[in-house]
Amino acid sequence: MRPVDFQLVLVIVPGLLLIDLVPTPASVESVPFSCMILPGEDAASILMTNSLARDASCIVTCKFSTTKYDNNPQITCAKPVPAGKEVEMCRLTSGGDRMVKLTEGHAECTK
Repeated sequence: MRPVDFQLVLVIVPGLLLIDLVPTPASVESVPFSCMILPGEDAASILMTNSLARDASCIVTCKFSTTKYDNNPQITCAKPVPAGKEVEMCRLTSGGDRMVKLTEGHAECTK
């Protein structure tokens, strides 16, 4: 589990001083990824690299077109990834149709 960062907040009201710890909002960064159609063209491997300086919670989404009309398999994978490491996030099967190309994708890590 990742430690939560906090900010010290001082609120000054005449005759009163209030101090509170407020969680710092997480920051999301785009990271490198690769959605590759595997030999046989009925499965894809989803790779991504945590390019941040610390371990992070990462998510990647890839969507593909197939030879069958209106069959566009999409997969979203999420898991913790060590700092600076490339990992296979998951694999996706097409459901029996040949995958043709990646139509959209994105990846991000939360620090």
